[in-house]
Amino acid sequence: GSFLYDELPIFLPTKPSFFMPHPEDQRGINCRFGSKGIIAETHYDFSRNFIIILRGQKRYVLAHPNQCENLELHPQGHPSARHSRIDWSNENEWQTGKFPLAQVNEVVLQAGDALYLPTAWFHFIVSLNLNYQCNARSGITYENEESLRKCGFA
Repeated sequence: GSFLYDELPIFLPTKPSFFMPHPEDQRGINCRFGSKGIIAETHYDFSRNFIIILRGQKRYVLAHPNQCENLELHPQGHPSARHSRIDWSNENEWQTGKFPLAQVNEVVLQAGDALYLPTAWFHFIVSLNLNYQCNARSGITYENEESLRKCGFA
């Protein structure tokens, strides 16, 4: 992936730029490209996120941070901490542990749609076709810290 930054250094996520003025604070604009079937496994981020789909479609499955205990997360210290142990694309895993108790919402975003994702909301993303999106991250907030603490995070 570093070839992209050679050609478009303005997108380098560790160097301050118009798109990412404060990379250390997780603030700025990130753009992502995807193709059909690409998945971002269930996880949460530490910053507020405003997502705009510019082309194509993506399916988002969302869960409030208070669902943390039901999402079967990898434990703190694990390389995939903040991520669910459940493969959400495999129905056979949906009956594992407390996962059947999880309450989620689903939305399909298409070109022109926007989604605000508050700090610590869980999201599972599936690219439904060729797509690209830009995210505006507006910094770290702590309104959902208590929910994460109950799961051993925060």
